[in-house]
Amino acid sequence: MRGGKEFLSGNEAVALGVKLSRPHVIAAYPITPQTIAVERLSDYVEDGSLKAEYIHVESEHSAMSALIGACAVGARTFTATSSQGLLYMSECLHYASGSRFPIVMMNANRSLAVPWNIFGDQRDSLSLLDSGWIQEYVENAQEALDMVIQAYRIAEDNEVLTPFMINLDGFVLTHTYELVDVPQQEEVDDFLPPFSTPVKMDLQEPKSLCITAGPPWNMEFKYQQHQAMLKAKEKIETVDADYAERFGRSYGGLVEEYRTDDAEAILFTLGSVTGTARVVVDKLREEGQKVGLVKLRYLRPFPEEEVLAIAKKAKIIGVLEKNISSGYEGTVFTNVNSALAKAEQHTPAINFIAGLGGRPISKENIVEMFQKLFAGLEDGIVNRVYFVGMGCEIDD
Repeated sequence: MRGGKEFLSGNEAVALGVKLSRPHVIAAYPITPQTIAVERLSDYVEDGSLKAEYIHVESEHSAMSALIGACAVGARTFTATSSQGLLYMSECLHYASGSRFPIVMMNANRSLAVPWNIFGDQRDSLSLLDSGWIQEYVENAQEALDMVIQAYRIAEDNEVLTPFMINLDGFVLTHTYELVDVPQQEEVDDFLPPFSTPVKMDLQEPKSLCITAGPPWNMEFKYQQHQAMLKAKEKIETVDADYAERFGRSYGGLVEEYRTDDAEAILFTLGSVTGTARVVVDKLREEGQKVGLVKLRYLRPFPEEEVLAIAKKAKIIGVLEKNISSGYEGTVFTNVNSALAKAEQHTPAINFIAGLGGRPISKENIVEMFQKLFAGLEDGIVNRVYFVGMGCEIDD
């Protein structure tokens, strides 16, 4: 692969990133809106440009099960899913993470049934934050391609050995085309070493995998898994810095800040809506309003230290998410607010729920969010949770 600019959808950017990463085994089961990603990979395998085993499985549960088996013999693996498919394989997600298999998976964020809906919100992946997988949310197709390559290097690090879920907003990102800078294969080979792991079946060093561990030992295994996830924070930062040096693109590590230095009101976002919010921040800055933006790139491991440092700059924080934990608040907000509670002076925060079932989030909606943040500074926070764009509010 020669590299250069290509006009790609988010799905195609993921597929190209996977191809450049040279996986040994791909397990595929189609589900809208990720199907194009695995279709492109099947094309690469068929035309011989990607030498990999391509397994057509009968379900998402089978896809993850097949990759667990492949990873157990030392293979680099990939699959993709979405929505109900992600939930169907959820049992296997815990098997993969507990076994320390660094599987990389793309999830096309999509609403959950019922009501049945094929459009994008983030309730599917956020419902599985406790599955032991690294979770990263990308803003555009360029970041999607770059993060596939980075994901393998982070997940396969012997101090991490944790599966990695890359989340793309369904349709908004998976099906939108944009120019993407594609690295050369030789450059990626130099950045991403061949896969080698101590956690595999080996006749020379036999070991037990997927073992049973009762009360005397189970907690120790979970502690090691937790420590590996925390160690991933350091690896994420160093891999991003190395990628920037080699390819000229950095995403800030765990979070990406925009115009936050003197901001009074800062909005936290994740995923593709960040681009819209960035435009709004620029417009409000031109009008003299001190606003800023933070893109939460990772929800696991959670960037607690970064959130606390950012909170010191602001007088009030908003969290925009495409998710609601029914009966309370958004899951992203719960995580951010938990970090804020550890500060010496708690920065007040408001939760904005928007985009459920693929409802558009407009620039006007984001302007309204900043207005509510400033109103909260003036009059005190009236409601902690706002459903944006439908006139419905939930009292704190």
